[in-house]
Amino acid sequence: MAKEKYPNPKFFRMKDKMDWKRQAENVAEIAEICKEIARETDWKAAGAKHLKGWKDFGLRVADEARAVAKMSGGERLDLLINGEKRLGRLYKAGAMAFTRREWRGVKDTAVDFYYWLDTWKMFLLTFGKDLIPSLNGVLNYRWMISYFCAHSFMDKNCMGLRGEALRMHHIMIYQIYRYVAENIVFLNKADKHGGNSEELSRKIVLLDEMTMAQLMAGFPDLLGIPYQLMPVFLLSEIDQLACIPYLDAVESYGLPADACPVPASECGAAVIDALPICGKCFISSSMPCDGSVMASSFQDRRFKMPTFHLTFPVRYDDEETLECGVEEIKHCIKFIEEQTGAKWSWDAYFTAMKRFNQETSFELEKWDVNKTDHPQLIGPIYELFRKWNYEMDGGLDPRVLPAMKKVNKIMLKAYRKKAEPWRGKMRHRAIVWSVPAHYYANFSNWLANCWGINVLVEMEGLNFTKPLETEDEQGALEDLARLYERMVMRRHTNGGYDHVLTELWRQVEAWRPEIVIMYQHVSCKTMSTLSGLFDEQARERGIHMIWIEHDLMDPRTVSRRAMRAKVNSYMTAVMREEPLDPSLLDFEDDVTW
Repeated sequence: MAKEKYPNPKFFRMKDKMDWKRQAENVAEIAEICKEIARETDWKAAGAKHLKGWKDFGLRVADEARAVAKMSGGERLDLLINGEKRLGRLYKAGAMAFTRREWRGVKDTAVDFYYWLDTWKMFLLTFGKDLIPSLNGVLNYRWMISYFCAHSFMDKNCMGLRGEALRMHHIMIYQIYRYVAENIVFLNKADKHGGNSEELSRKIVLLDEMTMAQLMAGFPDLLGIPYQLMPVFLLSEIDQLACIPYLDAVESYGLPADACPVPASECGAAVIDALPICGKCFISSSMPCDGSVMASSFQDRRFKMPTFHLTFPVRYDDEETLECGVEEIKHCIKFIEEQTGAKWSWDAYFTAMKRFNQETSFELEKWDVNKTDHPQLIGPIYELFRKWNYEMDGGLDPRVLPAMKKVNKIMLKAYRKKAEPWRGKMRHRAIVWSVPAHYYANFSNWLANCWGINVLVEMEGLNFTKPLETEDEQGALEDLARLYERMVMRRHTNGGYDHVLTELWRQVEAWRPEIVIMYQHVSCKTMSTLSGLFDEQARERGIHMIWIEHDLMDPRTVSRRAMRAKVNSYMTAVMREEPLDPSLLDFEDDVTW
């Protein structure tokens, strides 16, 4: 049996029809913008700023050299083998990037650098499959620039990790980055402003970024791409400032500033034409809230392409509503067939869902380990990987399953050794509840490194884990409907307060945390109605609940620094503790990637 190739290699080979005249006009426009910037730049001040930067660099190197010189022989050996402990040194006020890469000790720095090079190799090989449209994408879309700092995002999310934990996190983020790189190539290749490959565009089914991908498993000859994932959703995690132009644009059209930044950013991206123009049809959803519904309505008018709105019952616990969900799935399959000419394949669907079931079993194994006294796979990359694998990969890519097997093998080895992901920093068990801030994706990393608060699991990762039917067609449709009804966020925000309030205490009993990191998304009206009940019931159970305000994709409302300050205040005033790494207690990162 031939090895399954994913994504289909023929997608990369489909012919481009680039409009070179339009590209020349775009380059000329950019050249004029660059000239204007050059004319308006105070070069004397810019030179002075760079000179100061070099002086600061010299002072930092000298300061670090003095710190090493003051160390005892044992401390220097520990630095050489286990790495640095003052991670706040990596930040510099006003800088977008770290001052340097983290020193993790000889072995772990070598491991880290190997994966760093391997990721660059993957990026170069992937974009090299059709390079010119992607290069033009850099000139057409500002969001493309932010992906140049993808390695910085990886470094931030691995900060402080050592040993097996470092390896596992690198393996997981590699899977995500490969998926992102391939889909960026496809978007730019099919985009009318870029490669203009009409042949590829006819094969693309665009999905709302909150819509799960499993449905596309039955269409192996088509390419399902979460439309706003790369230009909006993941972008906001990699670059905290990237969605601000989207929000400002849509608010200038009259949208209230207190709307949820996710649908607002999606609409703003459409307003300023930041979304590539491609695809045969668009599948939207009613997930997870009314804001998503309104965004779907707005984008439908903007995209000017056939759209199918997936609308599942809100009270999904009632099995009597399941028939409605099954009918939605059937109508959506028929819609895709009519728009693309492709036919649904049960064989292809069952093959992918068997993989997805195996991946779910590996996920449950991770949960079992993390519920013990020696959790292993924790941290922001694992949190991101879980959501991506559950919602956007969903068993479609056969390359992911071997990676998950490898990760679990490493995890069990570390568990038998009773290893610590953050060595000497495993002070408190915690879980995260409610919606996390996109612009502070590595917040759980800071919690562990600064205060020893180790996040075992987050709410958005606790979703549907029932094995999907892979033999009976009717049963498969019913399970697929159940899965879609329990999408990321929808699982907890739909169907009544039991799914978010009572569910928290069920998870507290299972994971045994001392602390609940309770995110308070200031623009989320659904969660804010339950604040008093959460507080009251936490006190009854003796659980420390730390409320962290944020505005999801807009760091101007609540900064990263303000989020950290809430934890600092609680840990010093209530817990009466000192930070494990005082250099991380307070630092300026308002523009840091």
